[in-house]
Amino acid sequence: MSKAEQDVISIGQLQIRYLRDGAADGTAGMFELIVPPGAGAPPAHSHDNEEIVYCLEGTLRTTLGGVVRDLGPGESGYTPRGVVHGFSNPHDRPARVLVINTPDIGAQYFRDVAEAVGGAGGPDPARIAGVMRRYGLTVAPPPSDTPVQS
Repeated sequence: MSKAEQDVISIGQLQIRYLRDGAADGTAGMFELIVPPGAGAPPAHSHDNEEIVYCLEGTLRTTLGGVVRDLGPGESGYTPRGVVHGFSNPHDRPARVLVINTPDIGAQYFRDVAEAVGGAGGPDPARIAGVMRRYGLTVAPPPSDTPVQS
């Protein structure tokens, strides 16, 4: 594991710490994600890779294909290729999760998003969407209200 993979990437209040960057060789990658209560999250999106989220601490609200589910410690969620998904933390404690992507989009994606979010003048939605497209992510239209499943 390289030093670059250990550095924390901050996007607003979100913190990403890459544990394995598989983008260079097209393999799986893994990162730790910390989502404080009420933190801004990326817009709902889809991509051409698969994703697994495993909750370590707190509760992470996930939306997958329009279904909302809260993941608590020891619970996981799987996102197939091309399915619209997103996350948030409307709870009172930070959520800490491991995310595995295969193939990985890499830590550089998050660095580029961080730059678009933290640039002069604040977050630039058009620039963020452009970064997402460059890495194969597609922003979804805003979701309709859906019930929460336990």
